[in-house]
Amino acid sequence: MKRAMRLPLYAVLALSLAMPLGAGAQEQAGNREQPPQGQQEARRSRAEARDAQALPPESVTRHSLQLPGRTLSFTATAGHLALTDQQGTPQAEIGFVAYTLDDADPATRPVTFAVNGGPGASSAYLHLLAVGPWLLQLDGSTISPSAPPALVPNAETWLDFTDLVFIDPPGTGYSRVVGGDQVRERFYSVGGDIDGLAAFVMRWLKEKNRLTSPKFFVGESYGGFRGPLLAQKLQSDQGVGFSGLVLVSPVFDFDWLEQGTAGAPWTNAALLPSLAAARLSRTGPVSRDALREAEAYASGEYLVDLMRGLQDKQAVDRISRRVADLSGLDPELTRRLAGRIDMRTVQRELRRGSSEIVSAYDTSVAIADPNPTSQSSRFEDPVLDAMTAPLSSAIIHHLTHTLNYKAEGRYNLLNGSVNGAWRWGGGRNGPENLDELRQALSLDGRMRVLVTHGFTDLVTPYYASQLLLNQLPELGPQKRVALSVYEGGHMFYSRQASRQAFKADVQRLFEEALQARAADNKD
Repeated sequence: MKRAMRLPLYAVLALSLAMPLGAGAQEQAGNREQPPQGQQEARRSRAEARDAQALPPESVTRHSLQLPGRTLSFTATAGHLALTDQQGTPQAEIGFVAYTLDDADPATRPVTFAVNGGPGASSAYLHLLAVGPWLLQLDGSTISPSAPPALVPNAETWLDFTDLVFIDPPGTGYSRVVGGDQVRERFYSVGGDIDGLAAFVMRWLKEKNRLTSPKFFVGESYGGFRGPLLAQKLQSDQGVGFSGLVLVSPVFDFDWLEQGTAGAPWTNAALLPSLAAARLSRTGPVSRDALREAEAYASGEYLVDLMRGLQDKQAVDRISRRVADLSGLDPELTRRLAGRIDMRTVQRELRRGSSEIVSAYDTSVAIADPNPTSQSSRFEDPVLDAMTAPLSSAIIHHLTHTLNYKAEGRYNLLNGSVNGAWRWGGGRNGPENLDELRQALSLDGRMRVLVTHGFTDLVTPYYASQLLLNQLPELGPQKRVALSVYEGGHMFYSRQASRQAFKADVQRLFEEALQARAADNKD
């Protein structure tokens, strides 16, 4: 997921690559005349595709779940789609799990494509913690690696109102690149990733006879960043239009959010309301109304005083005092940092008195500081790292036993190798998707977008999205972009109340989008 930021991934699952025996033997031959590079690449691609452990064929199973007030009967399909180049050479095998409601009309039944982020995260987070028909119950306030990985029926599943397709991009889950290094470089890039996802969506729609279905997208973190890019790519290149996008804890502009070390004041302004939410969450519920003062200050007087710079001692004194009041941090600390607070500092200093580390993904979750007397401390994240073990076990057991999909090899829940190899185009600070979002909304006057965040998330703070969404033009008479913020952090859906509110907001978006689609059909 998960980290859609410049800082390294907290949880790194190393990618283990085994060299085929044939390739090693060829290298030992050494002095033979080598064919041209293009032929070498093509041969290598075919060899990798042949020698790699084949993924199993599709497994189709049927299920019936008893949920409060209703019974859901549905078909689950676990499998993969192979993407090839124009010569038919395999390039990648992309794994997926699809849930389709039985006896529904595919012409009118919505289908939603789901991806997570990272880059390098599988879709297991959204799949088993938020929207799929089964749920891994994790306590939102304390998450333990030894938590039992048992799944229960998910009362908040979106299968009530849409079919679901969970996609694992290459390098995540059981998905993999089967071409050579050049193919891998393409898939592990902003543009190549979107090309691959667009090809997958179009291929799945064609093979499953769902081209006439209403189509939606949900993506989390970097998956949320993918959403507008994929929507525009499908509109312009594949002839497919999404009726709605649900962007969960997204980043819209990496350059805008990551300039804190360069003194860009908006990065501090974007984070401050989440720091205020962290303080409020210690004593009671958090709401936008309760944070109104913090939000107004962050984009008003705070931003102005930050612009005055460090040489204006009165400005530094003002913001140091106000940040301490809003965040609950030690006034001596905020004065020393001149009112400019970074995420890593918050993690260790917010509960320094009790020698606890808070999660960057949810400041209301904490663990004991492993080095409480040290000036610096190396620590695992209390949310992201803690949920890796139970979620990995749960998704592997679910695929193997419930869905009867028995793949060999490692399941990559969160693959740091993908994140480290990612190619960002014109530099990592360049990518932003607001232009693609504007273009997609402008071209399709019926499309709806819901942006969702957790209050106590420091990785992708909700107010950063608010400030950027404020820059969008109206794009028509109807308000078609909404922001909802819930109790909790980056994975706010691990809390039942937030998951319930999230589902209600998403279902409302679907209803509005489908009503707009029906109006088009009448016209």
